[in-house]
Amino acid sequence: MSADTDPDPARNWKKWHERRIAAVSAPHGPLSLTGTHWLSDYPEGRIPGVPGVWRDRGDDVTLTATVDDGLDVDGRPLTGEALLAADRGPIGESRVTHGGRRLVVMRREGLWAVRDFDPRSPARTAFVTVEATPYDGRWVLPGCFRAYDGSRTVRVENADGQERGLGLAGELAFPVDGSEHTLQVAVEPDGSLWAVFADGTSGLSSYRFRFLRPSPPAADGTVTVDLNRVLLPPCAFAEHFICPFPPPGNTLPFKIPAGERNIIVR
Repeated sequence: MSADTDPDPARNWKKWHERRIAAVSAPHGPLSLTGTHWLSDYPEGRIPGVPGVWRDRGDDVTLTATVDDGLDVDGRPLTGEALLAADRGPIGESRVTHGGRRLVVMRREGLWAVRDFDPRSPARTAFVTVEATPYDGRWVLPGCFRAYDGSRTVRVENADGQERGLGLAGELAFPVDGSEHTLQVAVEPDGSLWAVFADGTSGLSSYRFRFLRPSPPAADGTVTVDLNRVLLPPCAFAEHFICPFPPPGNTLPFKIPAGERNIIVR
């Protein structure tokens, strides 16, 4: 029986937690990120520690390499120039590789960057597990998604100290101790919701902010809010991620002692 169909919710949560640990500690999981390199910082195209010459061409990136660079593009050695767009799929399917490393091209607000995922990263070597609170049925709550008339974008600080736009599509309402609370949320391409939030445990018994990813709402907006599945953001695993901080209104005035709290390292 799969974790998603197990009739015992505590056992179901345990399997989900085990899958999560396996995913974050995978060879190209978030723990393997060793750098996010913005090409605007390297106008000559030479990124320290990264082979090849990487240049921003506005709508795309060119990568120039020789055989000595040891770079592969689409599984073949690169000698000459390759034209690259942003990688959209899983990290393990990125176009550019260097041995076991994956060099992922990304774009944010018109700026290009190269991310270096290395299975030998110190963070991955030091990782022990994800500290999480055992399942508690009291934190499975009935929620309702209320879409905005149109999408909104707010400027929020990111983990790298820069301010960027965060798109929001509506609010997620749910009751805690008889009072309704709301979080501003985005809607993912698959219809699921995504909230960046803080609560009374943030920075104390849990990481400074966390993610909530409920399933797609029903046609009437109803959705289950399972706070047992609150997630640590990628920047909790590697400092080179640029996770957004919670937008205004997404700091809850109570403690959520549920879900993932921190990572444990050697």
